[in-house]
Amino acid sequence: HCNLKDRENLTKNGVTHILAVHNNARPMLLYVGHGTASRSRKSQNLTKHFKESIKFIHECRLRGGGCLIHCLAGVSRSTTILVAYLMTVTDFSWEECLSATKAVRSYVSPNFGFQQQLQEYQMTLRQNVSWVRELCSQLIAKWGEIGYCSHLTPKAVKTGIR
Repeated sequence: HCNLKDRENLTKNGVTHILAVHNNARPMLLYVGHGTASRSRKSQNLTKHFKESIKFIHECRLRGGGCLIHCLAGVSRSTTILVAYLMTVTDFSWEECLSATKAVRSYVSPNFGFQQQLQEYQMTLRQNVSWVRELCSQLIAKWGEIGYCSHLTPKAVKTGIR
């Protein structure tokens, strides 16, 4: 349940969208919400939610909004989704994206199963998936060439360089 103070804090921090990565997601008034059912067990498959979650975050950013990604503890599931998004729009590895996230939020720590899923997703990204190319094209059209998706430039695609 979201009270008025929560809404004020979210607004103050530029949050316009909320991505809830847990089973108990409740809709919040005034915000575009999106939920994925998940438990933070190493056997849980978060990969099946990557595409829809990444597109949700992406749409938020294209509209100039801010997306809060949360799970119940803010340690494993939300971090995994954020790292997958960062991997998609940059040429950084999952380890580099996780390190960047830890620099801002030191206690994040995807469980071992989620780390394996990020490794597998990294391999998928190297296959130059068409929906990722489209997503990156939209980012570049919105903000120009500012380092997004350099792993999908014609040179990188032809040579396999990341």
